[in-house]
Amino acid sequence: MPNTLVVHAHPRASASLVTQALRRTFDSQPDTTVRALYDLYPDFDIDITAERAALQAADLVVWLSPVYWYSVPSLMKHWFEQVLTYGWAYGPGGDALRGKTAWWVTSAGGQLGDYAPGGSHGRPFADFVPPVEHTARFCGMHWLEPFVVHGGHANSHAEVSAHCGALLQRYAQALASLPGGQGGAA
Repeated sequence: MPNTLVVHAHPRASASLVTQALRRTFDSQPDTTVRALYDLYPDFDIDITAERAALQAADLVVWLSPVYWYSVPSLMKHWFEQVLTYGWAYGPGGDALRGKTAWWVTSAGGQLGDYAPGGSHGRPFADFVPPVEHTARFCGMHWLEPFVVHGGHANSHAEVSAHCGALLQRYAQALASLPGGQGGAA
């Protein structure tokens, strides 16, 4: 069974309805390790060696976060900058993540219609994905289509539960597509 690393970043995790439910969904899965960055590194002093060891043990890397100013929260961005460095994650000799798979699981406060021409964000959500996607691809990782929950705290508990069910289905599909997954080769 493939190993999954979930890198979770939410600066106000206790106030999160959706992202916390998504995290609990991953917490309950076998062969899945969740590393909550704001719990581990409240001072932003990242243990690069520990993070790299966790990455090297993983087949699937999930970046779980809310959307913050059209990107990931600052600690996750800092994690990218500190952990995914030249000579380790990219560049000459930087092939530690090559062939692994990355997946952004995220919650957006805005409704789906807010991410459209005429909506408050004026662009489709897909227009905000490339920086995260290209971070993975630049490191030689395979990229899975993001799993996005729109509406943040406007979701009812029943809707959040349904989103978690949908996440489990997508997660099973992702695992099955990995080398060594239940579904065969990627």
